Amino acid sequence: MDSYLLSRDAKERERNTIKQILHNNKYDPSIIDGTRGKHAEKQRKGKSQIWAKFTYTGKETKFITKLFKKSSVKILFTTNNTVGKILNHKPPHRETRDKLDESGVYSLTCPDCNMKYVGQTGQSFQIWFQEHYCDFKYNNNKPKFAAHLLEEHHSIGHINSIMEVLYVTKKGCTMDTIEKFYIYKETKNGNQINDKNTIKQNRIHDAVIQGENDRSRSHGSPAFKQSNKLVS
Repeated sequence: MDSYLLSRDAKERERNTIKQILHNNKYDPSIIDGTRGKHAEKQRKGKSQIWAKFTYTGKETKFITKLFKKSSVKILFTTNNTVGKILNHKPPHRETRDKLDESGVYSLTCPDCNMKYVGQTGQSFQIWFQEHYCDFKYNNNKPKFAAHLLEEHHSIGHINSIMEVLYVTKKGCTMDTIEKFYIYKETKNGNQINDKNTIKQNRIHDAVIQGENDRSRSHGSPAFKQSNKLVS
């Protein structure tokens, strides 16, 4: 990590993210602090190194990098399969009808106050929206979204105007992780309908959100991702 040209704030965020990962996997987070002294000692020796970065794709990458084995060039491997890209995955382009037949993570926006509910479904988005609609229609205020609409006397709106497909996937750990991330993100924005009392500080999610905000500012684009609302 210390080999990359990162700002002090970016380097500290990266270090905190690694500590969080170590803690989640039952390792002592303090072991990363010992790497600072080792890196500083290498720098003091004054040995200049030339580094080349390769995106690892398999045996082809290994074959190419072996050519540098006896040279002064040191090799760094990177991957396209990062946490940020997984959490910020944009569903592949599909027609509206196809998207509604998929399962995954979605959000519902209240048409009267723009508060958001984030949920997941192993069924199709079309079928699951009908469940929310029936909860609203028959005054079932147990589900969070229906409870909000009924308590605030708000309308429900049409599926094409209030439902947004956030991530297309099957039931499992990926779906659970993506749902938690988007709930966390909307909690940070102060406009989620889900239970705020279940949200705890998560440094990994914070790092992903901060990274997206930094990139959006540098490119002058809207924060996080472009809207992927279902349109007719």
